[in-house]
Amino acid sequence: MVFPGYRNRLWQRETMDGVRVLRVWTYIAANEGFARRIADYLSYMLAATLASPLAGGADVVIGTSPQFFPVCAAWIVARLKRAAFVFELRDLWPESIRAVGAMKDGLILRLLERLELFLYREAAAIVSVTHSFKEVLARRGVDPEKIFVVTNGVELSRFHPMPRDAALAAKLGFEGKTVAGYIGTHGMAHALETIIDAATLVRARPGGEDFRFLLLGDGANKESLKKRALEKNTDNVLFIDTVPKDDVPRYWSLLDVAVIHLRRTELFKTVIPSKLFESMGMGIPVLLGVEGESARIVERNGVGAVFEPQNAEALARELMNFKSHPEIGAAWRRRGPEAAKNYDRANLAAAMLDVLHRAAHSRK
Repeated sequence: MVFPGYRNRLWQRETMDGVRVLRVWTYIAANEGFARRIADYLSYMLAATLASPLAGGADVVIGTSPQFFPVCAAWIVARLKRAAFVFELRDLWPESIRAVGAMKDGLILRLLERLELFLYREAAAIVSVTHSFKEVLARRGVDPEKIFVVTNGVELSRFHPMPRDAALAAKLGFEGKTVAGYIGTHGMAHALETIIDAATLVRARPGGEDFRFLLLGDGANKESLKKRALEKNTDNVLFIDTVPKDDVPRYWSLLDVAVIHLRRTELFKTVIPSKLFESMGMGIPVLLGVEGESARIVERNGVGAVFEPQNAEALARELMNFKSHPEIGAAWRRRGPEAAKNYDRANLAAAMLDVLHRAAHSRK
């Protein structure tokens, strides 16, 4: 989508908080259709490469995944500018394509994996957002000495404990209700039908009629989720489209408990959804349907409970347990903000800056 105040021009410049920003044209494909999305990524790769002379010189060029076609642009631009190339790894792509069933095993996936390994080898430094990613890359032969872990985090100045927004709660019909919510992308990887099915189960249980479920965001599966809720007559679920960034904390404030969920697959044991840190910062208890590293964070910090991914019955059981034992929820709520301090973006930005200094120095 093109945000208000912008046009999809060939390129345009602006200054944000003292930082010069150069924006380029892309083929906009929203989040629908695999081929169109690939065309979107390829168009950005080409446009960013062609516009790079307008950005001037550089000591470091950073490419960020998922979708490493933009990372390809970063590698090309780094070569042209004789700068250090840094690969910021936020998803194991194209493995995630295989994990959600978007593409079958075959020649194209094998070629993409060869390109992936090439980019890892070429990078002066790789910044991984999870320790699990670093372990996976090391097993695949990537030099672990050039892999640095800088996790996702939370902007504590924005995401901190706050009272429920009474006006918004009244507008949405949440007054006097226990609200469980998911805020984020409604994509293939998230399997949010589990939340719809759990909402149906909860509604039929004693005390469950007080629950309301908020699903805020957009994505490729949103329409199918709406259809599923309609077919099941699940009238305790409210869908809301993406809201402006500054309004997001207001919607977080409505939640008594946050549900974070991903499809059950080996790959997703290595990821940490960034919304986990936002929940912790806001002091909102978490019900996590993700295995692996993120589950260990929830359990180690005592900020919520973990349930089996894609198991609606397990989620419904945890929701009813949360409602029946308010003292447990109060303890989770109390621990969240303290645990979130370990993931303060200000400190993580300093760690990232240190990696960039090292990469630039190694290039020289």
